[in-house]
Amino acid sequence: MVYISDILARQILDSRGNPTLEVDVKLSDGSLGRAAVPSGASTGEYEAYELRDDNSKFFNGMSVLKAIENVNVEIFNTFSGRNPFQQRNIDRDLIELDGTANKNKLGANAILGFSMAVARAAANSLKLPLWKYIGGMRAYTLPVPMMNIINGGAHANNGLDFQECMIMPIGFSKFSDALRSGTEIFLNLKKILTQKGFSTSVGDEGGFAPNINNLEEALTYISESVEKSGYKLGEEIFIAIDAAASELFKDNFYTLKGENKKYSSDELVIFWENICNKFPIVSIEDPFDENDWDGFKELTKRIGKKVQIVGDDLFVTNKERLLKGIKNNSANAILIKLNQIGTLSETLETMELAKDSNFGVIVSHRSGETEDVFISDLSVALNAGQIKTGSLSRSDRTAKYNQLLRIEEMMGDDAYYYGNNFFNYFNI
Repeated sequence: MVYISDILARQILDSRGNPTLEVDVKLSDGSLGRAAVPSGASTGEYEAYELRDDNSKFFNGMSVLKAIENVNVEIFNTFSGRNPFQQRNIDRDLIELDGTANKNKLGANAILGFSMAVARAAANSLKLPLWKYIGGMRAYTLPVPMMNIINGGAHANNGLDFQECMIMPIGFSKFSDALRSGTEIFLNLKKILTQKGFSTSVGDEGGFAPNINNLEEALTYISESVEKSGYKLGEEIFIAIDAAASELFKDNFYTLKGENKKYSSDELVIFWENICNKFPIVSIEDPFDENDWDGFKELTKRIGKKVQIVGDDLFVTNKERLLKGIKNNSANAILIKLNQIGTLSETLETMELAKDSNFGVIVSHRSGETEDVFISDLSVALNAGQIKTGSLSRSDRTAKYNQLLRIEEMMGDDAYYYGNNFFNYFNI
C-alpha cells in the first residue's frame, strides 16, 4: 500500500515579497506533491485564520515559522503513514486536529498547504493530471477568465475606489482564443493610457493602476481598448467589477473618496443599476459590505436576471454562509478561494453546493500569489466555468493561464469552453 512517508514545509516568498509556506508531501512510491499557499490583501472577517509570527523581527512580523513548525511536527506526527488517496478523511482529521472554528491553532495556511500537497502527491502517484484526479471523467470545461486589467482599491496606489475592473471574453468558442483576445486588449489599453499621459505601472494582480478616481472613466478606457483591438463590447467582450465594498463601508455608509460621494445601501443599489445600464457589465463582486445581506438581496432582486452578483467576503468559501445566501436570495454567484476555508475537501463541498443551487462559481487567486497553478486545475476539475487569476502580466498570474492552455491542449476535442454556455446558465 502507498502511504505518506514524509512531510516538509518551508518558507518561500509570494508575489508581494511576503513570506508564505510551501509544503512537500512524499509518498512511499517516491511520488512528490508540492503546494504553495497564497495570501490576500482585502480579507473578509469570516475567513479562516492565516497564522503568522507577528512578533518576529523577521519580515516585519510577517514570517510563517509557527505554521511551518505545525506542519513539520504536529501534522507530520499525525499523518505520516496515512493513505494519501483518502483526501476527505485526511481533511476531516486535519480539522479535528486543529479543533477551532476558524483553524487558528494550526493555521489555515498550514492546513491548506498540506491538504493541497496530499492531493497533488496522490495525483502524481496515479500518473494523472491534477484536474483529472480531482474531477474524473466529468471534468471537461475550460473556464471563462476574468481578467483584471485596471486595479484600484487595496490593490493599487491610486484614487480608484473599486478594486478591480475586469474584462470577460465570453463570446469565443475556445479558451485559447479568449485568452488571446484579452492579451490584445490589455496591450492596447497600455497604449491608450500611455497616450493619455498615465503611468502604466501595474498593481498587485498585474493590471494597470493609472491615477484615476472615477469608475466610469476606467470603464471608458477599457471600452476604447476593446474597440481598438477589433472586438465587439457586449458581444464578444464583457465587463466585470470587483467592488470590495467592505473596504468602503463605515458608519453605515459607503464612502467613495475618489469620486467624493457617500451612499447608503439603498443608494448604492441605484448606483450599480446605473453603471450596468451604461456598460455591458455581467458580473459585480462584493457590491456591498460582507454583513450587508439586505443590500445583496435587493441588488440580486433588481438586476440578478442579467448580472452575476458575486459573494466573496460575504461567503468566504464557507458552506454555512453560502446556505444563508441561498435561502436569503442574497447574490447568485460565489467566489471560491481555497485559503478562505483551509482544506481542499471543504472547498469542493462549497463548490458542489453552489452548482447544485444554480449559483455561478468562480475559482479565484489571491493578491499575494505564487507560481502554484492549483486553482487552474481546480476550476476545470469541477467545471466551475469561471476563473479569476489576475491580469495578463506578472508570471504569478500568467502561470495560471498557461496551465489552462496545457489542459486545453491535453483535452483536445473534448475541451469545452464555458463561454458557450454562460448566457444560458445565467439567463443573461
